Amino acid sequence: MMKSKFVLMGICILLLSGMTGCGTVPVDRNNNGVSGADEPIVYEYTEEGIIKPEIAEKVIGEKTDKAINAIKEKDAEIISALAHPVNGIRFTPYTYVLLERDVVFSKEALLDFFEDEEKYLWGYYDGKGHDIRLTPAQYYEEFIYTADFVNADEVGYNTVLSSGNMLENQFEVYENPIVVEYYFPVFDPEFIGMDWQSLRLVFEEYEEQWFLTGIIHNRWTI
Repeated sequence: MMKSKFVLMGICILLLSGMTGCGTVPVDRNNNGVSGADEPIVYEYTEEGIIKPEIAEKVIGEKTDKAINAIKEKDAEIISALAHPVNGIRFTPYTYVLLERDVVFSKEALLDFFEDEEKYLWGYYDGKGHDIRLTPAQYYEEFIYTADFVNADEVGYNTVLSSGNMLENQFEVYENPIVVEYYFPVFDPEFIGMDWQSLRLVFEEYEEQWFLTGIIHNRWTI
C-alpha cells in the first residue's frame, strides 16, 4: 500500500512539472519575444505534431509583428537581428521549399540585403520556366512585400490560409517551426479569388529563443 502511494505521488509530480512526455513543454514567454507575462507557456501539439495555433500566437506574436513591420520598412538591421544566427533566412518564391535551390542569406549578409547589386538565381517563374534572376531589392518587390501584408485581411499561426496548386512542405523541412501567414484572399472581385497573395514567415527555436529563418511567398499560380 505504501509503495502505491509513492508511485501515485511520483505521477502527480510529473504531471505538475509538465514532464509526462505528452507533448507539452514549459516555455518562458520572455525568452520568445513576448513580454509582460509571469506564467510560462506550455507547448501543445496537434495530431500532426505541429504547435497548436493558439499557442504559436502566444509564443511568437510580438516577434512576428516586429518582423513584418521591419520587412515593410526595409529595415535590414532589425531583419538581421531577428534572423536565425546559424541558418540565416531562406527565401522561397513559390510555396514549396527547395532546400537545394532556395537562396539563403546569413545574418551578416542581410545587413546589406537592399544594397546588394548582385543578381541571384532565386528559382524559376511559374508557368514560364524563366530564371528568376534578380538583385535582392528586385526580389523584394516581386516576391516578398507584394502587398501591404502588415494590414493583411487574415493572419494565421501554424494554419495554412492560402491554398494553390503547389505542394506544401514547410512543416516538413523546417524543424518544429512556427509559420505565420499574412493572407489576402482577394483584391479584385472580378478575378473571383484568382488574385490572392500571402507571405509566410517561418520561425525556428534556437537556444530557447525563436528566430526568423524563412520567408515564403505565395500567390495564385497557373
